[in-house]
Amino acid sequence: MSRIGKEPVALVDGATVAIDGSKVTVKGKLGELSYTMHDGITAKVEDGKVVLGCADDKLLGNFHGLARALINNMVIGVSKGFTKQLSIEGTGFKAVLQGTNLSLSLGFASPKIYAIPSGVKVTVENDGLQVTVTGCDKALVGEAAARIRSFYPAEPYKGKGIKYVGEHIRRKQGKKVA
Repeated sequence: MSRIGKEPVALVDGATVAIDGSKVTVKGKLGELSYTMHDGITAKVEDGKVVLGCADDKLLGNFHGLARALINNMVIGVSKGFTKQLSIEGTGFKAVLQGTNLSLSLGFASPKIYAIPSGVKVTVENDGLQVTVTGCDKALVGEAAARIRSFYPAEPYKGKGIKYVGEHIRRKQGKKVA
């Protein structure tokens, strides 16, 4: 058995879990998420906890731990939510929210436009220099933040570009003039 899969998932107040065969649905104050487990993985709710079982440890051990981690992320997501913060550095670089699109002025001839997916909320603060991505689906929040960052990742010479808040960009020395 997977060591991670053996751990029960504690249900947070306000989160409810419904299990229908191999489909797990979690509802909470921030939304509703569902996940279809791999064949051979079973789940049941006991004493305010979700307990997962595995039919064959050799073949399904990895899926056992994966299912437990995904269900735990769903419980946390519908109760607290997930947040990723991005910082924009560079002269003239900024972000502007235009309806369901995020317009990024990053020194290119035209601004880069990112269509915000449903289930994710994007806010722009600090005069367009800080972008916050929030939502209840951890994978969707991470994917949206990574896509925004991919337009101009922070470069190591001057440090300009888009980076995660708290991310350390290892700086390099520029050319030396002889």
